[in-house]
This record gives sequence, structure tokens and C-alpha cells, in this order.
Amino acid sequence: MGSAAPVVLDPFGRDLPGEVRRLRDLGPLVLVELPGGIPAWAVTRHDLLKDLILNPLVSKDKRHWRLLPRAAAEPAWTWILTWIGVSNMLSAYGEEHRRLRRLIAPSFTARRTKAMQPIVEGIVAELLDAMAALPSGQAVDLRAAYAHPLPMRVICELFGVPAHMREEMARMMEAIMDTTATPEQAAATAAQIGTVLPALVAYKREHPGDDLTTELINVRDNSAAGVGGGASLSDDELRDTLLLLIAAGHETTVNLIGNAVHALLTHPDQLRRTLAGEIGWEAVIEETLRWAPSIANLPLRFAIEAIDVDGARIEAGDAIITTYLAAGHDPDQHGPDATRFDATRQGEEHLAFGIGVHRCIGAPLARQEALAALPALFARFPELSLAVEEDRLAHVPSFIAHGWNELPVHLHR
Repeated sequence: MGSAAPVVLDPFGRDLPGEVRRLRDLGPLVLVELPGGIPAWAVTRHDLLKDLILNPLVSKDKRHWRLLPRAAAEPAWTWILTWIGVSNMLSAYGEEHRRLRRLIAPSFTARRTKAMQPIVEGIVAELLDAMAALPSGQAVDLRAAYAHPLPMRVICELFGVPAHMREEMARMMEAIMDTTATPEQAAATAAQIGTVLPALVAYKREHPGDDLTTELINVRDNSAAGVGGGASLSDDELRDTLLLLIAAGHETTVNLIGNAVHALLTHPDQLRRTLAGEIGWEAVIEETLRWAPSIANLPLRFAIEAIDVDGARIEAGDAIITTYLAAGHDPDQHGPDATRFDATRQGEEHLAFGIGVHRCIGAPLARQEALAALPALFARFPELSLAVEEDRLAHVPSFIAHGWNELPVHLHR
């Protein structure tokens, strides 16, 4: 993958914006090392990342990775198989991806997303009431009290996850995002995926409902029976599709809400203008997605053939990491102040939900949740403020997820 020594990415993600800045100084395409010593190419420019995502010579199918045999045998690489070793839309390419998307897309209609609105608003109101009942003056972890339970409860309602499974489901999703895990912990998470999700499928077979798990089970059963024009969904694809949709619909929205609150609390003038109606909440959400995307780096894509990029060559079989944060901070795309949060930007394109055939299927629901959560939070607690200095906030232990492990706030002055 080239002669230059790779840049080792911090598995804790302690300073993702600083890491992006340092990589950009090295050029548009930089060889990096992921946890366990996995080599990959990191892209530091918006246009180049967009071109590679849309390039038909770049695949998400792990079978195109020349180091796949090593990944299967190397304990320190166990964590990456949770991301690329799955059988769902995230890891599919070409006709296989189109087949899965066709089977699953009907479950994510605009009608269903709209139908979730009263459920989202009800959960928002309940969580705000619970925070309002806390002793006055007590610092509150907004992630634990609001940003985390809202998307978790919404996604569990959407997929019909019963109450007795929700806590373990949430722990499993957070473990997947933790890129500081030991090989033993990564193996335990993989084993958990192999038990929790089949248990959900078994439960919903016994207790079907008006939910997406039941719909996907029906897709699986109908395809097995030859219904639906021959398109098929295997048991592994059913399990891994649930993994993808529940994880993407939960953890990423947690960080979207938390990052938006953090952005406004650390930019008081923009918060004032937002509360005065001078800046729309939609603009706040889109700028948060650009400035602090919930997924900073997404593993992995693979070159099918050699690709020459600005004097560097991505060899066939090389891995590429999808660098959404780097694209969001690219001054060539977003101007010299690209690293600054500015919700007055004029609709500049960002890639936080992806682009092309792999664009996030749940993006409308994520935006809907944030649009319900943020105005209601600041309307209920207009004096909301950080309870600690900004430099004391700890990032979630991940170079993939981009968010705060805790977000301590005071609800009142």
C-alpha cells in the first residue's frame, strides 16, 4: 500500500478534528493504520471522497479486500469483521446491494416515517418531564437523560423490540462502536450479535406486530416461499439487516442530538439567534451533520482495480476508509472557516448520510427526531448551559462514532 509509514489513528477518537487537520496537511490521500494495525487509505477532501464513493471500481464487498484471509486469522482484527463481515446493505456491492435495497426499502416509506411523529413527540415530552422533575441545581448528563433514550426508544418502537430486550440491545450497539475494545471484547460482541438478534427474530415470529422486524421476517418468509419475483433474503441477511438498521437508527441519532446541543451551547450567539427565529432548526441540524457528523470514519471500502489519485496509487485490494468528518471540514468545499460551526451557511452539500446507492435509508427519521428533540429541549429549558468546561468533555471511545460520552448540563441558571 505504498512506502510511506502509515499514520496511526487514535482508537479513542480523542481529537478527531485535530486528527483530520493533521491528515489534510499530508495530502488528499493518506495511508493510515486502524486499530490492530489494519492499513487503509484515508481521504481528506470532499470532492475526492465523493468521487471514490461513486466510483464503480470501489466496492463495499469484503471479498475484494486482499487482506481478508489475514483478518479472519488475526485476533487483533476481530473488530473489523463486525463491520465488513456482515451480510447486509452496508457490505454489499452491485446487484447484491440492489437486491437487498429493493427488499428493504418498502419498509422505509415516507408514510411510516410520518406516522412515527406522534410517537417521537410523546417520548420527547416524557423525557423532558423526567428532567424537569430532577432536583433544582443538579447537573444532568444530557446524553443519558435525553439524547440516548429518545432514539433508542424510537428505534425499539419502530422495530417492535420488547422491553426486556432493550437494555441488552443498547449495550450491544455501543460495544460495536467502541474501537478501543480488546480482541476478547470484540469476540464477545460478535457472539452477542449472534444471540441477541436471532432472539429478537424468534420473539417476533411468536409475537408479530405492525413493526419493521415483523415486515422483514415476512420478506424473508415470502422470499423463501418464492413470493416476490424470486428476490431472496437469507437468515443471515435478515439478522445483519436488523443489526444495520437498529444500530444506524440509534447510535447515530444519539450523537446528532448531542452534537447539536453541544454546538449551540458553545456558540451562544447562534443559540440566541436560533431561539429568536433568525436561524432555522433545520439549518442547525444540517450544519451539525457537516461540522460534527455522527459517523466520522466508516470502515471499509475496497479498490477492485488500481486507482491513481493525485500522485498516489490505491492498489487493487487496498482498503479505503470513508472519512465523513474530513469531508465536512474541507476548506475547498466549505470555505476557509470550514472548521467553525456556522448554521447560517447556505445549504452547502455534506456527505454525513452518504451519497449514491449507499445513502442512509433512515436519514428522514434521524432528521425528524432531531427536529422534534432540539426545539422542545430549548423551549423547556431556555437557560440550558454546560455544567463543565468544554475541554473536560470526553469523546465516546471510537474513531468511528463522533459524539460525547457524557454531556453534563445545568437546566437552569
